[in-house]
Amino acid sequence: GNQGGKDEIGTIFVDGIDVVQEVHDVLDQIKSFTEAFRSGEIKGYTGKRMRNIVSVGIGGSYLGPEFLHEVLKTETNGVTTSLGYNLRFLANVDPVDVERTCADLDPEETLIIIVSKTFTTAETMLNARTMRQWLWDFMGDDIDVVKKHVVACSSISALENVKDFGIDTEKYFFRFWDWVGGRYSVCGAAGAVPISLLYGYDLFEDFLEVSSNIGSAYFSFLPYFYFDTHAWAISLAGCTINGQTLSQCPNE
Repeated sequence: GNQGGKDEIGTIFVDGIDVVQEVHDVLDQIKSFTEAFRSGEIKGYTGKRMRNIVSVGIGGSYLGPEFLHEVLKTETNGVTTSLGYNLRFLANVDPVDVERTCADLDPEETLIIIVSKTFTTAETMLNARTMRQWLWDFMGDDIDVVKKHVVACSSISALENVKDFGIDTEKYFFRFWDWVGGRYSVCGAAGAVPISLLYGYDLFEDFLEVSSNIGSAYFSFLPYFYFDTHAWAISLAGCTINGQTLSQCPNE
């Protein structure tokens, strides 16, 4: 369902819910949001245009999207569409890593994405609170700072936790579902939001179209080859893969 095309709407149901329709409703929401962000229609708390994106997550909530980012950032289309924008991933709770992530960023121009299925993941929520405080330290302890600068990718069952954090769930809550495993997250909101913000939704959609042809069983049995598979998927979409970094892949 997470990779199904619109032509598959009405063919896959979970607990009576058309999951392909659900997925495309969220993808349409992400497309509208990311296009408004990149056009400058969406602005920060002080009225500045936002150009920095920090995605906060751990495990499957960040590895797949970061690997895809590694593939795209040196490709011709990726280089062109990402000009003027900056994407960073924060998974480590080490304060030094947080400091390095934020060191040269202007909070007034920064959007924070919190990616957690339950919105209770200890490491992610520690970093999420740290980033929220970073925004408040520079712009004042106002809940509207959070509403303007923080979005969530989380399970629909975590909606109340997202609200309690201060996020505008009417506009900036991008849902996924409890049946989406971490290693599939790159094809859903966890990958779509950061990648589309940086590279534009059209490039993410190209990736999604090709990845839909890759059997989900491959990911189930060979999750550690996720990066290589998506690099192959991008190459099928017309990009050339040359010397991509494998620094995030397991050594064994």
